[in-house]
Amino acid sequence: MTAMTPARPLPLTDGPRLGLRERKKIKTRTAIRDATYALIEEQGYDTTTIEQIAERAEVSPSTVFRYFPTKEDIVLTDEHDPLLLEELRSRPADEPWTASLRYVLRKAIDLGATEKPEVIRMRSRLMAEVPAVRSRMMESMSVTGELLAGAVAERTGREQNSLEVRVYTMSLIGGLAEVSRYWAENDFRDDLRTLLDRALDVFEHGPFPE
Repeated sequence: MTAMTPARPLPLTDGPRLGLRERKKIKTRTAIRDATYALIEEQGYDTTTIEQIAERAEVSPSTVFRYFPTKEDIVLTDEHDPLLLEELRSRPADEPWTASLRYVLRKAIDLGATEKPEVIRMRSRLMAEVPAVRSRMMESMSVTGELLAGAVAERTGREQNSLEVRVYTMSLIGGLAEVSRYWAENDFRDDLRTLLDRALDVFEHGPFPE
């Protein structure tokens, strides 16, 4: 989910073929992202402008803003969230909740493996080091948290807006963001799956299990 999955529209399972209009949207989003990553690699994040991105992607600045309200959103927007949540809802009802989360988040990492490693690392580094990206990420986490809260409520029988569900889901989303940040701050030396398992162990057993 936020900060963990790549911004690529790759399906989790086989499904109906996308229509022409949706394929065009995906093509445009991909062109904008690729242009952004290339420019950031060449000249840095702060000096990269929407106008430059539009020119490189061969679209208008208004088209960039139509797909991504801010430059930060180009880095952060994660189209996999609805698909991953659908996958989470499809897990067996009697499966332990943490096991369901491990399954779905590992699926997210597998999807990430289809992305160029340098792009995944650039996104994580930007989220860790650029204040504007981190600030926007905090805003987007609330949206992802609301989506996840629905799945948690269905599984637990609690109200989606209950304090318990809200605290749990936002703690989880924040924890996943910290996994990405830790990974970047340590020069990507660790295996991301291992870090994910360690993070979920904290949710399952607490930070200092006896």
